[in-house]
Amino acid sequence: MSFFDEVDEPPRTEPRSTPRTSSRSAPRRRRPTGTGGRRPPGGQQSIQVRRAVAFGALLVVILLIALGVHGCEQSATDSALQDYTNQVSSVIARSTNTGHDLFNVLSSASGSSSTATVNENINQALAQARNELSTAKSLSPPSQVSGANSKLVYALQLRVDGIANISNEIQPALGTTNASSAVTAIAAEIARFYASDVIYKDYVVPEVYAALHANGTRFNGLNPGQFVPNVDWLLPQTVAAALHVTLPTSASTSSANKTCPSTCGHELSSVSVAGITLQTGSTNAITANPAPTFTLNFTNSGAVNERDVGCEVTVNGTSVRGKAVVPQTTAGQTATCQVKLNAAPPTGTYSVVARIDKVPGEKILSNNSQTYTVTFQ
Repeated sequence: MSFFDEVDEPPRTEPRSTPRTSSRSAPRRRRPTGTGGRRPPGGQQSIQVRRAVAFGALLVVILLIALGVHGCEQSATDSALQDYTNQVSSVIARSTNTGHDLFNVLSSASGSSSTATVNENINQALAQARNELSTAKSLSPPSQVSGANSKLVYALQLRVDGIANISNEIQPALGTTNASSAVTAIAAEIARFYASDVIYKDYVVPEVYAALHANGTRFNGLNPGQFVPNVDWLLPQTVAAALHVTLPTSASTSSANKTCPSTCGHELSSVSVAGITLQTGSTNAITANPAPTFTLNFTNSGAVNERDVGCEVTVNGTSVRGKAVVPQTTAGQTATCQVKLNAAPPTGTYSVVARIDKVPGEKILSNNSQTYTVTFQ
């Protein structure tokens, strides 16, 4: 018989006389229901260890994610600050070149074929300065240098305004023998340029550097920039020498002495634009474009003749203004002064002030100016 063959047990014909005894002497205990059997010694401690390890691993993962996010933010901030610094250097380099062009024009103005050519060259510098200002306004500075960017925009705005005003002054400065008022006005605009240099060097640059250092950003440095080539340009004598203009001495004009022999000065009687006399008690409508020319009618109300009499028109609330010089006025006689604005004023209603400049020895100034409400259309 094979090992795997089964042996058939013969069928039982009668019940067993005695019950089969159990192989165990005692009944089998039931396993208690619930959480299961007893854990081996040390099982609870092992679970706590595994939990602690898992929690620690989770903390490490969170820390790594936080470090990664911070690293990305730091990298983005570094990149933004570096880009902004390079953009500032670029716009200042362009502005510095504009300054060189402007002062070259002023230095060679007397040798030009006409004042129109000089004015055209100055207007080219003005167009460049406006482009540079527009670039600065379009920058998107990081929050760390937002204040510095506002100062940068202000500095470039000063340069735009100064060039625009010089454009208005250059013709009277070159068109008369003794154009002291126009030359002095040009020197004042150059002082505006110097102020822009101070704002950039003493405020913009330190604030940008402080932000870069605080963030730990590496940088190549800002363009130093210097719009005014020499501080001597702030003196009217330097401007006059560059333009080959002779400034009058105290003895060259009848009322330039420190004391006026009797009465000196002028009285503004009326102002007109395109043949229409402006009214002080009502709103006057004027076409804004092209830039209008104001005619100032005034009288030498003093007892002596005056020379190089300045007159000015200012649109309050804007950088738009105009100046001109009358070579000579005669005591007791009327005179006119043609003042063209340096730019087309913005549309809207503004206060416009027309003024005849004070002359040496003049004491009564209340009648030198008039203010008008003008709506530019």
